[in-house]
This record gives sequence, structure tokens and C-alpha cells, in this order.
Amino acid sequence: MENNDFLLKTGDWVKGRSRDGELIIGYTESINNSDGVVAVHVVTSDNEESIGRTVQLLAKRVKKLPDSKIPNKEQISFLIDLALSTGDEEWFLELSSQLKSMRKLMKEAIY
Repeated sequence: MENNDFLLKTGDWVKGRSRDGELIIGYTESINNSDGVVAVHVVTSDNEESIGRTVQLLAKRVKKLPDSKIPNKEQISFLIDLALSTGDEEWFLELSSQLKSMRKLMKEAIY
């Protein structure tokens, strides 16, 4: 077994495959190191029925996605959609403000 279970922490973005082979991308909700099982909240999947659910995956089937240091417009838009779907108003307002600032900087750079 890989040591992913020791490298992962709650909230990490991951991708993995279920035992049925479906591709899953989401974030970790919990990690059980003794069982080697990771609970992943599915944000996108090739099985649309899994989206929005929490699934249990073996840690050896999960890979942490690299942290993005530089947000771009598409990333912020995706996160805004995620904030809306989870009902997180504070996060939505924060992300909307970031997007507005980016647009303002782009306008200033053009002129």
C-alpha cells in the first residue's frame, strides 16, 4: 500500500478510482489511517450519480492533486459554482470579490 494515507489531510483535493473503475475528483472529508480508507466528497466523476456524494476509497487508489498557488478566472469561477452548490455564502462573496478584482486589473492592464 502506498503512503498516501499519511500524506493526505482533510480538505485535500484528490483524484482516484473506485473499485468499479469510475474516475472521481473531490476533496477529502475524513481519513482512516488504520483501515487505509479515505472519505471523498465527489465534485466530478464519470459516473454522474456519484457527484455530490461522499464515497469511501482505498487510500492506495487516491492521489493528492497539486496545490494551485495562482488562481485563474476559470478556477475562481469553478469555486464560485462550488460555493453556490454548498450554500457557503461567505466563501461565495469572497470568491466573487476576487473575480471582480481580477477583472478590474485586466481592464486596467488593457488601457
